[in-house]
Formats: sequence, C-alpha cells, structure tokens
Amino acid sequence: MKRLSLTAAIAALAFTAACATATPYQPATPSDRGFSEMKIEDNRFQVEFSGNSLTDRKTVETYLLFRAAELTKQNGYDNFRVVRRDTDANTRVIPSGASYSPYYSHFPLSYRYFGPRSSYFYDPYRSVRYGRHSFYDPFWDGPVSYREQTSYIASAEVVMGKGEKPDDVAYFDADQVIFNLAGQIQRTAP
Repeated sequence: MKRLSLTAAIAALAFTAACATATPYQPATPSDRGFSEMKIEDNRFQVEFSGNSLTDRKTVETYLLFRAAELTKQNGYDNFRVVRRDTDANTRVIPSGASYSPYYSHFPLSYRYFGPRSSYFYDPYRSVRYGRHSFYDPFWDGPVSYREQTSYIASAEVVMGKGEKPDDVAYFDADQVIFNLAGQIQRTAP
C-alpha cells in the first residue's frame, strides 16, 4: 500500500512539473499541445502549433515556421511559401490568491456554528489570519485576486516547391530555416 502511495505521489509531481513549463516542440496529442499538420494537396499543407499559457507568441510562431521547414524536407521539397498565416490568442481570467480554492466549497458543515456558545460567523481555524475571536462571512471570505492567462495558436497554409527558392519574400529555403532556428527549439526530454 505504501508503494502505491509513493507511485501516485511521484506521478502527481511529474504531472505538476510538466504543467509548469512552456510547451516544447513536440507532436500534438489530444491531451497535450504541440504541432500538427494536415495535407491539403500533394505540395500544400495546413500547419499548426498550439502552446500553453507559459509559451509566448514569438515561440509559438517560431515553432510553426520550423515545423513547416521540417515538413517541406520530409516530403522531398526544397522551399515553401506561406500562403496564409494567422495567430490566435486565447485569454482567460482565472481567480487566484489565498482565499480562492477550486477544491474547497466554503460551505463547511460544523456543529460549532449551532452550539449554545457559538457565533455563526466565528471559526477558530481562521483566528491566525483575522486575529483571535475574529468574525468573517463564510459566503464572501475576503477579496479574491484574478490573473490573465493567454495561450497562442499559430497556423499557416504552406505551398512547397522544388529547386532554388524564388526571389520573393514570401518564400523560405527549408534548409536555411532549419539551420537558423534549430538553436531556439526546445524539444521534449527522451
């Protein structure tokens, strides 16, 4: 039984550590973020990279460009043109702070509230925070702070070509993109 508890604790710690880092360059799964692509024609692909709230916009767009270059080389092409490109921001406001807990309902049932010497609003467990014999409202327990979380999803439609890159700023040489951006790519640990 002790081994099972230790295994569960290690799994929870690993899950927490994975959630506390930016999205690495990895294939997307249904439960995780990363890159994905969809073939439209033989030389045309829809490429997408989605990051978590710790992955900034520049990183998401860099990973998208790197994936487009990798995909170009994997399909036997030399260059690619970005036909359409878009980056969406998903911003959420989430409560945080000491008085907020998504696992605590703030409606405890305790006989302490109904005894002959009790006050409905007295809770001895809160005496450290509010002073001895303090009162608090169980429905609105102090101020709650909020913070914004923004995650980005970058997508592009790319058309691939063979031979030398045309003299147009919309075209990218796949080898040069991979060479220049390889140092900025953070991959998952094996």
